[in-house]
Amino acid sequence: MTRRDFILLLAAAVLAPMNAAAQQSTHVPRVGVLTPADDGATPIFNAFRRALSDLGYIYGRTIVLEFRFAKGDAAQLPRLARELVEVPVDIIVTDSSTAARAALDATRTIPIVMGIATGNPVEMGLVASTAHPGGNVTGTTLGAIELNGKRLQLIKQAFPRVAHVALLLSSQNAAAADYLISTERVSAALSERITVVRVFRPADLEGLTPTDLAGADALAVLPDAMFWNHRAAIIDLADRARIPAIYPEREYADDGGLIAYGPNVPDAFRRAAGYIDRILRGAKPGDLPIDEAAKFDFVINLRTAHKLGLEFPPDFIARADEVIE
Repeated sequence: MTRRDFILLLAAAVLAPMNAAAQQSTHVPRVGVLTPADDGATPIFNAFRRALSDLGYIYGRTIVLEFRFAKGDAAQLPRLARELVEVPVDIIVTDSSTAARAALDATRTIPIVMGIATGNPVEMGLVASTAHPGGNVTGTTLGAIELNGKRLQLIKQAFPRVAHVALLLSSQNAAAADYLISTERVSAALSERITVVRVFRPADLEGLTPTDLAGADALAVLPDAMFWNHRAAIIDLADRARIPAIYPEREYADDGGLIAYGPNVPDAFRRAAGYIDRILRGAKPGDLPIDEAAKFDFVINLRTAHKLGLEFPPDFIARADEVIE
């Protein structure tokens, strides 16, 4: 070996790790977002983006978001999850338990952060426990199962004569069976009759008429991403039936729904950004405990009450976090 060849070989050996480090440092993390939503222009995803920005991430430069929208058809989620795995993304954020199930079926290695999970993630087989999830799934649960009974109690407190409640349920929701068990238990205690109105896809929802509510004198809407995306149609259904309705998220009341009670979903997605930051810094999702919803909303829309000719008891109004007048 000549002196010149030796020098070139030595230089290559020194530069190799430096080049590798440079390539590694220029890697821009790709975060997949798997959602039943129609598009990304929602309060939920706006809050998510702001939270990432607050943590110092710059879109297109230090982080990239890969959205996959099922547009209300949960049957598309498994295919979309596989697309994200093939990209490949570094993390998958899910919007609903159904999306989390699809993501977990698609990968057992890519970290999955549940932006929201309706239902018990342990019972659904998503994690081993809430304190020590294990595997590749972590995130936030909304505790939505138990809250369905609370909503029935609230509608009864607001309107004591309510005896028959139409329960709007998505057949695609992974927690549908748990919802029914919890809700029927409370309805029996309140002496309320329940009629379950099942829908499978957005077209079914858009086609509902007051006749489909089977003469119910109130409507209770169970949590579901498809419902949230098409809440205008549900609110219109209750208006046409001229019956009181209670909804699981505040955005319903903001858009004209009568009563909303439940966890603040944008807040849950803000906290999902924190999980992403920790994972990108080296934390293992299986070591990050499942969080629970921390912020809840109880909103009453008096404008809608006046339009429907309904009157709330004064003490019921006083308990609300917000009253829309």
